[in-house]
Amino acid sequence: MVLAKRRDRFANFSVKVGLAFSKLPLSANQWTMLSLVPILFALYFLVNGQFLLAAGLFLLSAFMDLIDGSVARVTGTVSKKGAYLDTVVDRYVEGIIILGLLFAGLPDFYLPVTAWLFVYFFGAMMTTYVKAAAKEKDLTEKELCGGFLERAERLLILFVGILVASLDPFYLTYTIVVLAVLSNITVLQRVWAATREKK
Repeated sequence: MVLAKRRDRFANFSVKVGLAFSKLPLSANQWTMLSLVPILFALYFLVNGQFLLAAGLFLLSAFMDLIDGSVARVTGTVSKKGAYLDTVVDRYVEGIIILGLLFAGLPDFYLPVTAWLFVYFFGAMMTTYVKAAAKEKDLTEKELCGGFLERAERLLILFVGILVASLDPFYLTYTIVVLAVLSNITVLQRVWAATREKK
């Protein structure tokens, strides 16, 4: 939510990125699909406990995710199909990272780390689902957003957790616990916002 409010500050940077990368013979949708490539390599490094390399590739994938939207805007090729594809790929990126964490051999914290990862994954997916469901059921007139953690905040926190895991894997476990709790609180916040709008 915090990052969404500051999105305008990145507008000029996004334009510069779009102008630079629009010179390459790749469409915005192709950039979207290419963002899966570094995340697949990040999966490999997570499984092998090489957290710095995984974090670097995670960052590269995030930058490529920025490129697709920037290229679409500067080339005038923004489309509903592109936005839909970007949303789907975004979920795969987060899911692939969580898959890697399942096999990263992280230490437990009260519960098995796999349980925390499931709760985080469920919360992340439900955050998106409750938004789509509110629109489908005609509960909200505008897109349901907000809450503690939107996707950008989740991924930023997750990136930092993977980065500091190179110092001590416990830091990443603590990060996952925080994400598990806050992502599900975000779901509840959105459900409350949707149900209070219409009686």
